[in-house]
Amino acid sequence: MKVFLGGTCNESTWRDDLVPLLDSHKFDYFNPVVEDWTPACQEEEYRQKKICNVHLYVITKEMTGVFSIAEAVDSVHTDNVNCIFQVFPDGFTIPQLKSLKATCDLIHKRGGFSYVGEGLDFVIDCMDCIDRLK
Repeated sequence: MKVFLGGTCNESTWRDDLVPLLDSHKFDYFNPVVEDWTPACQEEEYRQKKICNVHLYVITKEMTGVFSIAEAVDSVHTDNVNCIFQVFPDGFTIPQLKSLKATCDLIHKRGGFSYVGEGLDFVIDCMDCIDRLK
C-alpha cells in the first residue's frame, strides 16, 4: 500500500505532522510538495498517482485554489484507488464549511472516506482499515 499526499500546500503543516505517523505505521507514501515546481514534478505526480492505491486529500485554511477538491472527486471515481478526504474546519467561513461538508458527503457516497475535524487520527484509522482489507 502506498499513499499519495494530496491536498493543501501553501505552507500548511499537516504533512509534517502526518509523515512521522505514516513512518511509525510503516505506510509508504509520496509527498508531491517540492520547493521548485516544474513540469517534471507534475509528470512525477501523475506517475505516482497511478502507483499509489490510496489518495489522501487534507484541506486546510491555507488552501488558495480548488484543484485539490477536483483531484479528490476524480480519485474517488478511479478504479483501484481508496480516497481519503479530510477537512480541518478551523479558519473556514460557515458557507465554505457547508460546501466542504457537501464534498465530504459526495466522496463518502462514492465509497471514499471523509471527515471534517482536526487531527490526523482519522487518516491513520482509515489507512489501518484499508491495510486490513487488502
